[in-house]
Amino acid sequence: MEKIWLQQYPAGVPHSIELDQNETLINVFEQSVRHFGDRPAYSNFGHTLTFKDLNVLSARFAAYLQGKLGLERGDRVAIMMPNLLQYPVALFGILRAGCVVVNVNPMYTARELHHQLKDSGARAIVIVANSGHVLEEALAEKTKVRSVIVTQVGDMLPSPKRQLINFAVRYIKRMVPAYKVRHAKDFDELISDSGQVYQRPRDMTGAETAFLQYTGGTTGVSKGVILTHTNMVANMRQINAWFSGVVRPGQDTVLTPLPLYHVYALTCNCLAYLETGGHNVLITDPRDSDGLIAAMKKYRFSVMTGVNTLYQNLVKNPKLQRVDLRSMRIVSAGGMAVMEPTAKAWKEATGTNILEGYGLSEASPVVTTNAATSSRYTGSIGLPLPDTMVSLRDDDGNEVAIGEPGELCVQGPQVMKGYWQNPEATAATMTADGFLKTGDIATIDPLGFLRIVDRKKDMIIVSGFNVYPSEVEEVLVTHPDIEEVACIGLPDGDAVEKVAVYIVTVKGRSITREAVKEYCKHELTPYKRPKVIEFRDELPKSNVGKVLRRELREEVLKES
Repeated sequence: MEKIWLQQYPAGVPHSIELDQNETLINVFEQSVRHFGDRPAYSNFGHTLTFKDLNVLSARFAAYLQGKLGLERGDRVAIMMPNLLQYPVALFGILRAGCVVVNVNPMYTARELHHQLKDSGARAIVIVANSGHVLEEALAEKTKVRSVIVTQVGDMLPSPKRQLINFAVRYIKRMVPAYKVRHAKDFDELISDSGQVYQRPRDMTGAETAFLQYTGGTTGVSKGVILTHTNMVANMRQINAWFSGVVRPGQDTVLTPLPLYHVYALTCNCLAYLETGGHNVLITDPRDSDGLIAAMKKYRFSVMTGVNTLYQNLVKNPKLQRVDLRSMRIVSAGGMAVMEPTAKAWKEATGTNILEGYGLSEASPVVTTNAATSSRYTGSIGLPLPDTMVSLRDDDGNEVAIGEPGELCVQGPQVMKGYWQNPEATAATMTADGFLKTGDIATIDPLGFLRIVDRKKDMIIVSGFNVYPSEVEEVLVTHPDIEEVACIGLPDGDAVEKVAVYIVTVKGRSITREAVKEYCKHELTPYKRPKVIEFRDELPKSNVGKVLRRELREEVLKES
């Protein structure tokens, strides 16, 4: 396919970017500290770290990993926490030590956490105390984790705010269940030690792994996406080149309600605005729309990222009308489709257009986006970023005609190295000519604008997070009273999906919806738990006995 989209590029956006294969995220970090040292880098709970502060604290943490823990280049270190100031300190400390970041969702159950720790071979984990009880259970089975570093929510705040927040979280809100983890170290003590000496890794190249970013799979087992330093630097540069006409180096304030452990915010907020000296305002609980709006009132932010449900919740809150949004210039969305009612309501309430993009963990993640000059909702996911090639293909691997639906395949410097210790999955995801098969069905118009029209995979998207039916099914069929189960996604209002399960019980046995819900609480993260639980005598199947999820979904939608 010819790059027909290049003619639609905004003025000043290059068709290609320059990459140095020896450049790493360490180089990018050091350059940003030199250029923007005194500028605020991250704020949370009203406290701010400058780039110089981040430099000092992350170097201390890197020195601890290298010296006291004896971690070597390439060793994996997990981070399990929401958006707190501790996150970027740990993140850049791990990278600066030459280690690999393994991001973990803090809502994970012990089963999910154990799989990720065991599969990645992580030797250490940095974890918020709220999840300590989950880690305790996860470590009951064998992993390679030898060092646990624990932080409380308020640990990087000044007194007395630190003590007040930690007390409230633990004793008033009771958000820290009791746990026992042997030889756990306190994060704040480690980064307070100024006597440790940081040794910058020598001769690192962009080909080395920076992140193992776990994503679900159609088999129900999450896979570690290998993202190199070059992958991440490339996507960061592609994003910054695309928005070069509106980004103001050293001046932008970025509202960051999406979690940094999610690849979208990791690249688009944490890394992209690292290079341009942006000030990230971290929102710890984006579900609290009142708290989010309070932050919007306090900071004259110019950039905001989110998902459809977040924008939908904000426009429903009457307090949004009292926020001065005149400084807001970029409002972007990813992770799930932006629905037209949400886009129109947001435009009416704020006067700005939501810029929808498309990406996936395997592409670091951004593949396409709309231009910052876009003024209305079109349903398009925009144009491919610089140096990104797309190809729409049929089931036989042949390229389809313009306007015809085909699987979206992607090639570019941001595409992953492969899946961690899983060459079979890597081979199944890549085409013979080096394109990444996304599993999404798209169309492209004569101008090069893309639209997602269907999902080849049965993935369900709940508030921007991927839910893979096989994982939910595999959990439920372990219950002794359940014979078979099919999991599908159903519409939940006009802009979101919900998880629905259809259960066939073991002959002669029964189980209640309440019992199913209770069982899921111990095995699945909240967003993966079914909202709809129905019982059936049988499930639709193919002639070889495979459960036909799509047929079931169509049947359910017709019935409703």
